[in-house]
Amino acid sequence: MKVKITKPDSTLFDGDAKLVQLPGTGGKFEILTGHAPIISSLGKGTVRLVMDDGTEQAFDIRGGVVKSQQDDLMILVQ
Repeated sequence: MKVKITKPDSTLFDGDAKLVQLPGTGGKFEILTGHAPIISSLGKGTVRLVMDDGTEQAFDIRGGVVKSQQDDLMILVQ
């Protein structure tokens, strides 16, 4: 799925991932390829990405929102 992680002044990540783990305000959750559409608020924590080749990237955030639709994931963070 296409993933874009954006701060107000820069883009942290723009690429493909097969799994995204997010710090929701109600607890951690994951989005996989083919996930149903979702909009959710995010709390303080770590956004973890797993790429198709198994490599991982992580980004610490202070909060934000996520919108996922048709394997296109937009994460707006502070």
